[in-house]
Amino acid sequence: MQALEELYLRHNRRVYSLCLRMTTNVADSEDLAQEVFIKVFHYVRGFRGDSAFKTWLSRLTVNHVLMHFRRRSLRPEQSSDEEIPARALGDTERFRAMTILNRIGLQRAIAQLPPGYRCAFILFHVYGHDHDEIALMSGHSEGTSKSQLFKARLKLRTLLRTPAH
Repeated sequence: MQALEELYLRHNRRVYSLCLRMTTNVADSEDLAQEVFIKVFHYVRGFRGDSAFKTWLSRLTVNHVLMHFRRRSLRPEQSSDEEIPARALGDTERFRAMTILNRIGLQRAIAQLPPGYRCAFILFHVYGHDHDEIALMSGHSEGTSKSQLFKARLKLRTLLRTPAH
């Protein structure tokens, strides 16, 4: 039990942050993060060590959130009006240098991306994963990861050029 508690303490922020970035909904993210750790507690014995634990946990989280979207038949574009906290988009110098209006615009644009695009964009640009790691986590090919990231960037450019109403 102590080992499971240690896993939770080490990784709960990462799991919650990934859920929040994918759902853009604070309440759903809290619920999903708890559900992920319930799964971790059940499946941790099945972890073979073929990849890093963080990669395995990220894949479990991504798959759980994607299943959440499938079950509820929700499109992330129709998610809550809650704003993604600035800390959820990363603490990079470039992000800190942005004006608050640019940050809000970026958060809203990311929230409008389809789930696959958003997942690829966040895993690549926020978490710094390579395409082979993203492919492993999402269960797609490396080419699909590259394609979704490319399309996400195109869509973000379009969304950011369009003035907010």
